[in-house]
Amino acid sequence: MSRESGGTEKDIMKVDDVDHLAGRIEKVIDVLDLEQKVRLLTGAAMFALHADSAIELVEVRLSDGPTGVRGPEFTGGRMSCLLPNATVLAQHWDAHTAEQVGELLAEEAAAHDTHVVLGPTINLHRTPLGGRLFETFSEDPLLTGALASGVVRGLQRHGVAATPKHFLANESETDRTTVDAVIDERTLREVYLLPFEMVVTDAGAWSVMAAYNRVNGTASTEHAELIDGILKGEWGFDGVVMSDWYATRSTAASATGGLDLVMPGPGGPWEHHLVAAVRAGEVEGSAIDEHLRRLLRLAARVGRFPGPFVASTRELPEPDSPVRRDQLRRLAAGGMAVLTNREATLPLSPDVGSVVVIGRHAIETIAQGGGSAKLRPPHVVSVADGMTAALGPERVSVIDGVEVRHRPVPVPDLLRDPETGRPGMRVTARDAYGTVVDSRHVEVTELVTGRGSWLDSADTIELAARIGMDAPARMQVGVTGLGEWTVRVGAERYTVSRDGAAAFSAGVLNPPSWTTNLDLEPGAILTATRPRLTEHSRSGLIARPASPPSAAAIGAAARAAAGADLAIVVVGLTDEQETEGLDKTTLALPGEQDAMVAAVAAAAKRTVVVVNAATPVLMPWLNRVDAVLWAGLPGQEAGDAVAAALLGETEPAGRLVTTFPARDGDGPVWSTTPAEGALAYTEGPAFGYRGWAAHQGPQPLFWFGHGLGYGAWRYEHADLAIQDGTVHRVRAQVTNIGTHASREVVQVYRRPADSAEPVRLIGWAGVEVLPGETATIEVPCDTRTQRSWDTGARVWRPLEGGEIVIARGLGDIRITLAVHEPR
Repeated sequence: MSRESGGTEKDIMKVDDVDHLAGRIEKVIDVLDLEQKVRLLTGAAMFALHADSAIELVEVRLSDGPTGVRGPEFTGGRMSCLLPNATVLAQHWDAHTAEQVGELLAEEAAAHDTHVVLGPTINLHRTPLGGRLFETFSEDPLLTGALASGVVRGLQRHGVAATPKHFLANESETDRTTVDAVIDERTLREVYLLPFEMVVTDAGAWSVMAAYNRVNGTASTEHAELIDGILKGEWGFDGVVMSDWYATRSTAASATGGLDLVMPGPGGPWEHHLVAAVRAGEVEGSAIDEHLRRLLRLAARVGRFPGPFVASTRELPEPDSPVRRDQLRRLAAGGMAVLTNREATLPLSPDVGSVVVIGRHAIETIAQGGGSAKLRPPHVVSVADGMTAALGPERVSVIDGVEVRHRPVPVPDLLRDPETGRPGMRVTARDAYGTVVDSRHVEVTELVTGRGSWLDSADTIELAARIGMDAPARMQVGVTGLGEWTVRVGAERYTVSRDGAAAFSAGVLNPPSWTTNLDLEPGAILTATRPRLTEHSRSGLIARPASPPSAAAIGAAARAAAGADLAIVVVGLTDEQETEGLDKTTLALPGEQDAMVAAVAAAAKRTVVVVNAATPVLMPWLNRVDAVLWAGLPGQEAGDAVAAALLGETEPAGRLVTTFPARDGDGPVWSTTPAEGALAYTEGPAFGYRGWAAHQGPQPLFWFGHGLGYGAWRYEHADLAIQDGTVHRVRAQVTNIGTHASREVVQVYRRPADSAEPVRLIGWAGVEVLPGETATIEVPCDTRTQRSWDTGARVWRPLEGGEIVIARGLGDIRITLAVHEPR
C-alpha cells in the first residue's frame, strides 16, 4: 500500500526570484490594515495558522515531532511512523544518518499534509534526571548541533520547515513554565547557544521555538537580547520565532522582544490586545510588519504563499510497509550500544540453544516517551515477539516480569466497543437532562476533550468498553483523567476524584489515573462517566491482567532461566519517567527489576540484559551478567531491531551520548529543583563528560562516547593539522583486530592548557573496517569549540595550547598529542 500526497523538491519554492518574493511580501504589508496583520500572528487552531484568500495565503499546518509526525490530534489520529527516540538516533554519531531521518520525517509530513514539524529538540543533557532527555540528542553541544543540522537539512530540502526547540535553556521539566534559568554569559555563548547557532548558520532553519522558561530573569518569549540581539542579529536568522504552546504571557513585551508568532490560537495575549498596544504606542507598527514579513517568508518556503499550493502527486510508503519497517529497524539496531560483552557473548551464535526472554519490558516493550512527541504507530514489535520470530518458537520461551508502572496503561486491543466489538471504546455525550446528543466509536482507549472537540456541547461524557477475556481472570481496571468520575465494572460502582490543575501539562501530558483489581467474568463492561471539562483534558479507560506479586514473578523468572541455555532479561523505564512535564528523582529502575536481574543472573548459564530506556539507569547487577545491550526507545520495530542487534544481523555500533553515573547523586550536576524560582547553572560549561573529567572523585559507570560494537581496535600513526593554534584536522590509522566487521567512531577531544577550560569534543568520524584491515581516517575539527568567550571585551578568543586526545570516549583514550604549531 502507499499514500498519495503533495510535496516534492520542486514544490519547495514557488518564487525563484528572492527579490520578487520580497517585493510581493512588501505589497501585502502595504495592503493589509493593522487588524488583518495582527490576526495572522496568532494561530488559527491548535496546529494551524490562518489563511487569507485575499493575499493568496493558504493554511499552514504544524505537527509535533521529532520521533514522527503525529498530526493535529493528541490521541486517536492517523497512524504514523514511530522512529527510534532521539538518543538512539544520536548514538549513530552520524550527520548523514540524521539527514536521512529528516528526509523520512519530510515524507511523513507530506503524507499528513503538514508543512512545519516542531523539532528537532536540541536542548542538552545537563543532568541525567531530565524527564525530556529522551527527546533530545546529547550532553555535548557540538554533537547535538551537527546532528540537528542534519535533520533540519533533510526536512527542509523537501519543503517542510523544521523548528529547532526550545530556545533557550529548557534542560529540565520541573516548574518549566515559571523557572528562571540563571546562566553566566560565557556558558550561554559557549555551550547552550551553540546548537542553535549551528542549525541557523549551518543548516538555515526556517523557524525556531521559544521556550517556556525565563533566562536570567526574562521570559524566553520576550528575550530581546537572545532573540533580536543574537538569533536574528548576530546569526542573521530570517525565519519565524514561534512560542511554545501557551508560553506567551505578555503582549507588548513579547511583540517587542522578537517573538513573531503566538501559538496556539485562537485567543491568547496578542490578537486584539496587540492591536490596542500598537494604537497606544506600546508597540511600533514596524515591529508588526517585521513579524508578518517573517511569517509570509515561512509560508512561501513551505509552498503556502504566494498563491494556492499546487502539489505534484507522489506515492509515499505506509507506516507499516516493508520499506518503512526496514528503514526503522536499521535505524534502531544500528544506534543501539553494547555496554559490556564478556567473553564475546554477543553477537549470539545461530546455535545459541534454548532462550528464555524475561521481563515486562520484553512483553510490553516501550517504544516511545511521553508528552507532546507521542504518536500512534501502526504497531510496536515487542522484544519477545522479535526474538521468537528470529529464533523460532521452539527455541524461545517468554516469562513476564515484575510490575514496572505506577500508572498502568491498557493492553492494546483488550478493550472493545460494546456495541460494535471493534477495538477501542464507545464515547457517549449527554446533555443536562441525560439525553444522548452523540455517540461514537473511538479506535483508541483515550481521547482529548476541550476547546474544538466534538464533545464541546456535552454536559457529561461516558467512556465504555467490553473487556476482552476468554476466561475468568483477575484484572486491573480503572480510568485516566482529571475530574469527578463514576466508574462501573459489572456489579461494582466507584466514585473517583482525580484533582489537579486543569493545565496543559497535568490535563493532557501527564493526567492522573485510578485503578483497582477485580475478579471478572468474560463479557464484563467497564464504563466511566464525568462532567465535561472546559479545558483540554486527556481521558481514557484502563484494563489489563493484574500483576502477580513481585516475589512470585522473580521466582518464576529464576526457574525459567535455570532451565535455558541463555536468559535475555529486558528491563527499563516507562513513559512515567521519560516524559515531557516531569523530571525523574532517581536513576534506579522502577519496581523490583534490579532484584529480578540479580536472581536470573544467579540462576542462568549466561545472562544478557537489554535495557529498554533512553536515559541513564543504575546497574547494581552489572558485574553479574555477561552482556548489556543499551536499546533505548527503539520505535515501532523495537523487537525486530533488538533481535537484529543481538544476533549480529545489524551491528549495534552506537556510542553513548550521555555520561552514566554509577550512583544517584554522582556527577557534576544532579538536581533539577529550582530554589526560590531559579535554577542556577553554577557548574558553568563543566557538565556532562566535561565536568566528570575536571574533578577528582567517583568515576562514571560509562563515559559519553562509550560503545563496544562487535569490533576490537588498535590506533596508531596520528597527526594534526594546526593553524593559528586551532586544530582543523586530526588523522589516524585504525585497525580492526577483532573477528567481526565493525564500525568505529574516532572521537577527538581538546584539553586546553588552561585548567579552568574544560575538555571538549572538537570532532569525530566513523569508518567501517573488515577484520584484520586498517583504515586511515581524517577527523574534521570544528573551530567553534576551540574558542572561549571573553565577557569583558565581548569577543571570542582562541584556546591556547594543551593537548589533543584521540579516544573511544574519555574512559578509553588511545593517543594523546600536544597542540603546537608546526615548524
